[in-house]
Amino acid sequence: MSSFIEVADVSKRYGNHVALSHVNLKVPDGSIYGLLGPNGSGKTSLIRIINRITHADSGNVLMHGRPMTDDDIRHIGYLPEERGLYKKMKVQDEIVYLARLRGLSRHDAIVRMKEWLERFDLGNWRDKKVEQLSKGMAQKVQFIATVIHRPPLLIFDEPFSGFDPVNAEQLKREIIRLKDEGAAILFSTHNMSSVEEICQEITLINHSEVVLQGRVDEIRHKYRTHQFRVLLEDGQEFDYQLPKGMSIHDAIAQLNAQYPLAGFHEVLPTMQQIFMQAVGAADKLKVNS
Repeated sequence: MSSFIEVADVSKRYGNHVALSHVNLKVPDGSIYGLLGPNGSGKTSLIRIINRITHADSGNVLMHGRPMTDDDIRHIGYLPEERGLYKKMKVQDEIVYLARLRGLSRHDAIVRMKEWLERFDLGNWRDKKVEQLSKGMAQKVQFIATVIHRPPLLIFDEPFSGFDPVNAEQLKREIIRLKDEGAAILFSTHNMSSVEEICQEITLINHSEVVLQGRVDEIRHKYRTHQFRVLLEDGQEFDYQLPKGMSIHDAIAQLNAQYPLAGFHEVLPTMQQIFMQAVGAADKLKVNS
């Protein structure tokens, strides 16, 4: 799979503070890539560099294998964590205005605006001022403004912030749909359950450095603890730690001799557990170095 965007050995300092140190990652076309890390880890610095808001001290950001230029910004849709809309403008006027700034004709901007407002059940609010909307509605408007020009690269920074579970699920479906239509999506979040659900690959940054990287399914298997869930025929279940050196076949035989088994499956660690473990290990290494 080709990479739409590649971060190649990027480093950035602000005075004596190292924000990023030799960071590498590749976001393939038609994928959702998770950018993770605790506050202050360097995620925002990297996003700003990709968006050419700031520049790296060393290294490159490549788009389809060539160094990015300022003109490439038109290929990016960026939803920042700190939202910003013109509160006095009407919803439809704001979306059309921002769409035209991104290169759409007025006709195309209006057609797509209507489609998106209906998709998000905001059709009846198109003539309302943004300041009259609930926080969740305003978040949807900002999301629409981010994707309306159909950019091939989308960067979402905490996109579910401020959403209730129902609307978060709707937004999640739209993000997956955009991925299925071919967009490369860089997804920064603290919501690890969302990472498990929609991200194919992740990079975890801590103290400016990459501490974990790869496919989500492979990472969860790498951090496996050989914990299993045992289900009995009467519906009861309990956790079982596979003894070191024992095969799964022997464990099932041993359990079957004691209980009427109905099921036996491995419980992989969650991304939240892996996040805490990887960050903790990196913090400990930093202290001892």
